[in-house]
Amino acid sequence: MSSYELRIDSRRFKAAFDRMAEIGATLGGGVTRLALGDEDKSARDQLAAWLREAEASVVVDEMGNIFGRRGGRDEAAAPVMIGSHLDSQTRGGRFDGTLGVMAGLEVLRTLADADVVTARPLMLAAWTAEEGARFTPSKLGSGVWSGQLRADWVRGLRDERGASLGEELRRIGYAGDAPCVAWPVRAYLELHIEQGPILDSAGAVIGIPRGVVCLHVYHVYVDGTANQAGPTPMEGRNDALVTAAEMVLATCELPAKARGGLVATVGRLEVRPNASNVIADEVHFTVDIRSWDEDLAVRAWDDLAGSFSAITGAHGCGLRIDPPWRVGRTEFDDDLVAVVRRVAADLGHAPMSLVSGSGHDSVYLARVAPTAMIFVPSIGGRSHAEVEDTDWAHCEAGAEVLLQSVLAVAHGPAT
Repeated sequence: MSSYELRIDSRRFKAAFDRMAEIGATLGGGVTRLALGDEDKSARDQLAAWLREAEASVVVDEMGNIFGRRGGRDEAAAPVMIGSHLDSQTRGGRFDGTLGVMAGLEVLRTLADADVVTARPLMLAAWTAEEGARFTPSKLGSGVWSGQLRADWVRGLRDERGASLGEELRRIGYAGDAPCVAWPVRAYLELHIEQGPILDSAGAVIGIPRGVVCLHVYHVYVDGTANQAGPTPMEGRNDALVTAAEMVLATCELPAKARGGLVATVGRLEVRPNASNVIADEVHFTVDIRSWDEDLAVRAWDDLAGSFSAITGAHGCGLRIDPPWRVGRTEFDDDLVAVVRRVAADLGHAPMSLVSGSGHDSVYLARVAPTAMIFVPSIGGRSHAEVEDTDWAHCEAGAEVLLQSVLAVAHGPAT
């Protein structure tokens, strides 16, 4: 049997995907499966059970990353790894992350059914806390594993209710014994929905990103003077919320001023005391800047920070900006990208080249191993929302490209 004659079981793939989508399902058709919550535990338990049924050994490391391993002819050879994540945003979509994990599971099941043993071992990774919805920043499990984030710092991160990530790992029983440290990996492949409109607008089925834009996140704090809303004249107020509102508008206007390929977003805003009849004295918000051009992103921020200083000064408010969290631009491995492109073409697709505007665990894996991704279209470009959707035929096509790409690498020389 040639590798291209080997096909995934479409019905089984969809059944597993649909079962996972039931865990944390929302009334709007999405999922809320926050990292290390009870729903995440149920999803992890289900994945581990499926992996064992597929004759894969299961290891959980100290950060809760789950690894399902299928042996190869040369057990000493560096494995080919497939991966993504199971956690979601609040009222997020069914496909984000989950599609990649379920496709990876189907790859292992397909090989088990056909009694195919690859030259290299294969490994499916389900990374912890990718989304950043409960514990911030994002991509925490892969960040520690790749050596880019400190384990003790990540375990100490707390959610809005004060629970630490380390405490929640122990509570749900996923603080594993294995060290969270990278080992040699021959290649890392991740199937994911695009989360943007490019493929859908072009009518393309398969996208192959050449990399991921840089991501810079800034925490901004504005200090004003609290006072009673009624008796306090409008003149002379130090209103932190009005000040922050002007700063949010300045952020929205930044990409046009920068005159380059850049996006800027304020996605989080916290107001204190947050009462209808009290002038706000504290506002905290985040600024998210992304671009393929890292120098442009830095210059744009410098310009925006100057605007922030002028705005707060005009309102008599204080300004504090924490040191930024920055992840540089990620460029995927040219040779591995070429393998995926060839496979997609052999399967009858016209793969579209693009750049990913959203971060993935692949950003950190690319620091450890040759990495490539496979994108399938997001209908209407919608993601991180309950309406997130992808045509199932496109999901199947992505899984077939993943299967054949894995085989192309894993059947290669074992040393």
